[in-house]
Parts: sequence; structure tokens; C-alpha cells
Amino acid sequence: MRAAGYAVVGIGAAALLFYAVFFAPRPEAPDQLVFDVASFDDLPGWESAELSESLTAFQRSCDLFRARTLALGDANGEAWIGACMAADSAMVAAMDMEVIARNFFESSFTPLRIRNNRKRRGLFTGYYEPELRGSLTRTAEFTAPLLARPGDLVMVNLSAFPGDHTGRIAGRVADGHLQPFEDRAAIEDGAFEGADVLAWVAPVDAFFLHIQGSGRVVLPGGAVLRVGYAGQNGHPYTAIGRVLVERGEMTLDEASMQSIRAWLAANPDEAADVMRENASYVFFRELDVPNPNLGPLGAGGTALTPGYSLAVDLNFHALGAPVFVATELPDGTTFRRLMIMQDTGGAIRGPVRGDIFFGFGGGAGEVAGRMRSQGEMWVLVPNAVAARIRAAQQ
Repeated sequence: MRAAGYAVVGIGAAALLFYAVFFAPRPEAPDQLVFDVASFDDLPGWESAELSESLTAFQRSCDLFRARTLALGDANGEAWIGACMAADSAMVAAMDMEVIARNFFESSFTPLRIRNNRKRRGLFTGYYEPELRGSLTRTAEFTAPLLARPGDLVMVNLSAFPGDHTGRIAGRVADGHLQPFEDRAAIEDGAFEGADVLAWVAPVDAFFLHIQGSGRVVLPGGAVLRVGYAGQNGHPYTAIGRVLVERGEMTLDEASMQSIRAWLAANPDEAADVMRENASYVFFRELDVPNPNLGPLGAGGTALTPGYSLAVDLNFHALGAPVFVATELPDGTTFRRLMIMQDTGGAIRGPVRGDIFFGFGGGAGEVAGRMRSQGEMWVLVPNAVAARIRAAQQ
């Protein structure tokens, strides 16, 4: 019996080895940015894309390039500043704005197709600036505070340090060591009692504002307080939609911002515990954005343009760069647009990954909450940068 048992084990091991070599899925390679020099003819829908808003949004990011080049003094930065100067010059031409914009982009830039290793397609989601009701004082309805960033919160971009480091962490310094910050549950239980509060809103509204990162709080009397992201507690983001799917409360296809909100409203006794499954907590600051048609300030301090600003993973991309996106909206409509990389987010990870800013209010929230489509992206770089890339690839 023992010999027979060994024989069965031997056959099983051989079968497993055969399966592992020929059929088992290989572990995914770590995210890696790969780009291929392309042409504008390669961009689907480029010939019919409306580019005047793209040009205006790009110009809003030019201060980023100027500041970055002064700090780094590299040749690529000089090329970006040259593109910004060309944009300024183009705007004074007595021509149709669409013609100006198309001539500018096609003469100043070269497209690079973005890949994640061999994968050309990646996930595109959406976000928006919620408009919610609130108060400057706590009330029976508005019980959740929007907290200002604590003075001792330290946020660290690990990729800025020597060595093979990626990602971001946060904490506070104690006895010369960086210690973890409190999680959502501890903060909601009063870890920062007495902290500066910008406004009070409903708990579910506060939770979704943490996800979006910015919003407009309509106060009694009609005044509007605009708040934006000021920091995060360093704990990983957990999508509570996936939590509800794992609990069998909804299917993955059913999970959207709207369905999650509906579940939380229908299950008030469980809502607080479910929201606490996401240990990540966001702190806010008051925003001064004079133009009500523009969105909040993105990660680089540039006001976002609805439909033209994209949040990306800054481990792979640079703020301010134009990027052509080819994907689909939730209703199946084709989305082909030249956008500008002007923001980032905790859930935006990978080279081919984008979060489209759709604007503010209920209509934008409806689209953003259902946006989850595969797509492709081409980043536009100044011709001089593309020439150096070509030379390096030869």
C-alpha cells in the first residue's frame, strides 16, 4: 500500500508540474511603464477631437513645468517650458481656436503609446466634486466633521528617496521615529477631539467626500464652502463596494457609488461598521477657486477642468503632461479626448490607469459613479524629448 501510495503521489506531482508549466497562470509582473514612439495617426479619433479646452487646460499647468525646471534644471524640463512658450505664442494668433490648438499640439509634441509591461489596456474610472449640504456647527443631521490636516501629520513619498522604494506612507514623528497614524475608526472615535473642523456634514456624505477628495459644501443661507484634499492618514484604501460583494450584499456588476449609497441608506445599523472597513481617512483644507466653472485644485495646485483633467499614478507620470485617452463612458459612448495629467489619487495605481474628472454636482456624480471601463492612453511629450527617447532606444 505504501509503494502504491508513492506511485500515486509521483503521478500527481508530474501532473501538477505539467499543469504549472503549460496551463497555470503566471504571476503578474510588477507594474512597469513602457512606451513606444507613435504618431498622431495612431490615436483613434484624433482627427475629430476638440482640442481648444485641452490647450487651455495645458496652459494652466505650465507653472508646474517652470517651477520643476528651476528646481531640477534638466534638459527635458527646458523642452516642456519651450512647449509652454509655444502655447502662449499660439494663443495670440488671429485664427480659430480649434485650428490654433491642433496646430500647436501636432507641431510641438510627439505621442508615446503607454504600456504596462505588454498590456496596452488599463482601467479608467471617474471622479467628481460632490455638492453636499452642511453646517459650520454640529447639528442633529450634520454629525461628521471635515477635519483640517493635523499639524503633526507627516506624509512621505518613498519614491523620492534613494533605493528601490515606491508608494507613499504617513505618520507622525515620535522619539525620532516615524510612527503610524490613527486609522478611520480611531479618528471617528475622537482621537482628534478638539481638532480644527472646516464644516459638519452627514456621515455618508463625509465618507464619499473622502473618496472624491474635494467638494462643495452648501451652508444654510446658500453660501458655498469649497474644500479639497490636504492629507491622508497613511492607511491603505479599501473599497467598501468589494466588501459588500464579499458579504454577498451585491454582485460585482451591481457595485457602483449609487448602489453602495443605497445599501448604506437601507442598512443604517450596519453602515458605520462597513465604512470603517476602509481605514483610510482624508483631511481637508478650504479652497480658493474664483472660477465656479472650474473644479478644485489638483495635486499640482492647478484648478481642474471638467472632462479634461485626468488623475494618474505619479510613480509613472508627471503632472501637466497632455495624454490622449481612448475609452468608453458608462452608457457605451466612445470617449476619445486629449486630457491633461493634473491630479492623483490613492486608488490610482499603474502606468495605464486613469481617473477622469467629470465636474461637480449630481449629473457628474452619476457618470463618475458608474465609470469603470478599459482603455488606452498616449502621453504627448515635446519633440526634443521624443528625439532623446528614440536615440536611447536604438
